[in-house]
Amino acid sequence: MASSGSRPGGREPCGSACALTGVPSLYFKTQVAASLPVVKAGFTRELFEALSPPFPPVKVLRFDGCAVGDEVHLELSFVVAKQTWVSVITEAGEDARSWWFVDVGRQLPFFLATWRHEHRVEATPNGAAIIDSIRYTGPRGVVGWLFYPALWLQFATRGPRYRQFFAAG
Repeated sequence: MASSGSRPGGREPCGSACALTGVPSLYFKTQVAASLPVVKAGFTRELFEALSPPFPPVKVLRFDGCAVGDEVHLELSFVVAKQTWVSVITEAGEDARSWWFVDVGRQLPFFLATWRHEHRVEATPNGAAIIDSIRYTGPRGVVGWLFYPALWLQFATRGPRYRQFFAAG
């Protein structure tokens, strides 16, 4: 189930603090049946394509992987124009109970000025939890908030897709 709540290690999602600072954030946590090693191995181009929203249509132009320095290049097709999105993996790590990586936007579509997306997978008694924690800004203050509902919906729909992709076989 996708939900919002506390971040791992006692850190809270941005929540109301973002409303005060003007930095929108999204936080989703999804429980899947697969183990941490299976989920880590499954973070591939195939998963990325399965997570793509119906609108705008997204074409994956390049997917290097999830290690520091890897890049992801996307083409978003809006009704009137195409936009390029390039993110670079800037952080990655793992320990006995979790694995994570962070992608930061280097070239972003018109409605974003900054993008930081932390992907975290944590071992749980029933499989693993996949956490998407995102902070972004729009090019001009309120623009980021205008796109918040669309971004929220795109990430909220990842929960069922994650569960289907990582269903116990």
